[in-house]
Amino acid sequence: MGYSWKEDRAKKRIETRFEEVRTVEIVDYKRDMSLENIPAKKAYRMDAAHLYIDIVNLDDILACTTVEGETCHKRTLRFLNQHYRAVHRIIQKTDANRVDFHNQRLHAVVAKPYGEDSERDRIAHAVAIAQLVADVLAETGDDDEQIPNAKVRVGIDSGRALVVNNGRRGGREPLFLGHPANHAAKCAGAGTTEGIYLTNAARAVMGFPVLATGKDRTTALTSEQIDTCVEEADLGVSKEQIIKLWREEQEETPIGSISFSRPTPPLSDLDFDLLSVSNTKRFEGVSVYADLDGFSAYVDKHLDDNPEDLVRTLHVVRSELDAVTHKDFGGRRVRFIGDCLHGIMLEGTAHTTDVETSISTATLCAGALRSSFACAIAHLSDEGVDTDNLGLAIGFELGPLSVTRLGMKGYMLRCATGRAVLNSEEEQRRCSGTQTAIGADAYKSASSAVRGVFGTSRLADGLSYNAAVDQLNAAGDRVAKAAYTEAMQVHAPAIVSNLGEPLRPHSKG
Repeated sequence: MGYSWKEDRAKKRIETRFEEVRTVEIVDYKRDMSLENIPAKKAYRMDAAHLYIDIVNLDDILACTTVEGETCHKRTLRFLNQHYRAVHRIIQKTDANRVDFHNQRLHAVVAKPYGEDSERDRIAHAVAIAQLVADVLAETGDDDEQIPNAKVRVGIDSGRALVVNNGRRGGREPLFLGHPANHAAKCAGAGTTEGIYLTNAARAVMGFPVLATGKDRTTALTSEQIDTCVEEADLGVSKEQIIKLWREEQEETPIGSISFSRPTPPLSDLDFDLLSVSNTKRFEGVSVYADLDGFSAYVDKHLDDNPEDLVRTLHVVRSELDAVTHKDFGGRRVRFIGDCLHGIMLEGTAHTTDVETSISTATLCAGALRSSFACAIAHLSDEGVDTDNLGLAIGFELGPLSVTRLGMKGYMLRCATGRAVLNSEEEQRRCSGTQTAIGADAYKSASSAVRGVFGTSRLADGLSYNAAVDQLNAAGDRVAKAAYTEAMQVHAPAIVSNLGEPLRPHSKG
């Protein structure tokens, strides 16, 4: 199926999205305010402790078989579902708030007790929750199903952050902007060694030794330090109680057998609300990550003096990235992960994947994401919004994907898993804010035209939609040729100037 990006169409969407947040209201978070369905033009300031809990052995589960077949994905989904359920119980019983659970990564906040004077209490509470999660997940595997216990690494920070709406069209969750969420995530993501890692700021509040710069990300809390927090927090719930509840829940509401079927393209028609473990979609497709580069520094700069612009920028840019993926290229957003979009793409039929077409389409989509990002930044700047030096890092990879919803009824979470999901995120991470990276498997299966665009480094710099169409079409890529022909037929005079630009290298190496 042919897809294309049009600048005028993108600009109209961007104008509409900006008007939704032209006037932004920032208020202080009050006791027990709901964090669900926050209006797009509103944000809360909240003091809280932030936990990021990473399950560090998910890679091992996905690599449990040489071939990434159904057995591998079934074990992975069961592994995630069992541990989602256990963590859900812990969050419920400890008066914390789940922000997001994206595959192996949980973000939760502890906002109680309220007030600036209670920061130590919140940090101790967060550490105690982290230890309880580690203790429980160490016993919630399943030998019969060859599901190992989860190994966890936790990052914790504390401070004031801005809470905004995260998501569109029914996938709404709170999103926290500011250093506590960012630094906690970096502590959790700094390695694969298990343990609980407190930032130096949180260590100082607890009276624990402050370490040299960066050492807080590699030095876990000692048993004595954890015990101090557990005693102070006095959660009122034990590992044994949680596991008992979890086992009863497993008996009363069993996960059920995981059943796979294949979706019919385009994925834009996929209804996540109909998915469950017994109705999981599995296919060979492309996983795409698009991350706002420099956004953490942007947040730190504007959080205190101009938080309204943070809300405007995030809403406009992410909405447009979603529209490009979903409306322009027939893909599907799985979710927003902070300032990052995770999407999936598939070209072919109800029975087979057209691999080469899927990769070429993903390449054009990546170019369109960058072009729409440039349009969004230009519009924000014209409206007087300071966008600093924001960039867009894009990575994508080909491979078997399983898409479903996991968890408990009423608390179901979207999930897309597969080696390509992890690898596409890694590809995105190796990019600067002007680069696009293609994964090794996608590169091998791509047309010669696509391989030429990315070069042996599998990196392309400044790859816009027009440049992608231009280069791929000139090298004989049939997907790009269709897009070029359509553009020429509809707007021939304009296209000559836009797409007829001289060929120039975008690859590195």
